[in-house]
Amino acid sequence: MRLWSIHPQYLDTKGLLALWREALLAQKVLQGRTRGYRNHPQLDRFKSHPYPRKAIGSYLMEIWREADRRGYSFEKRKVKNASKDIAAISVTRGQIAHEWEHLRKKLKKRDPARLKANAKVHRPRLHPSFRSAPGPVADWEKV
Repeated sequence: MRLWSIHPQYLDTKGLLALWREALLAQKVLQGRTRGYRNHPQLDRFKSHPYPRKAIGSYLMEIWREADRRGYSFEKRKVKNASKDIAAISVTRGQIAHEWEHLRKKLKKRDPARLKANAKVHRPRLHPSFRSAPGPVADWEKV
């Protein structure tokens, strides 16, 4: 499971589809509607939020918006508890840099045209559910 901190605008089609599926699974986990993935480390950021269900709902809404901008037909009704007034989750600059490099490696193999389109980006925009903070790569990453 990868719940990207960077904005979904940078993802290729395959990555955006995977993010949608994984975030929907995360929503089910946070609603207590599944047994699997309950202890996945990427969920800890949402679990520690004062309103985890609203946080994941807001996260999903931005993915839906990106899909809609691209003309994809993601089912908006699957997003639950989205809120515009939800506090952002802190993500370290080390984690952001790690994710950016990880995405670049994926795009090199899967979508060189998108990699080229992102080539001039040195500080990627974050998903609105997150805000940047000083610090290293997250402990749960396999570096």
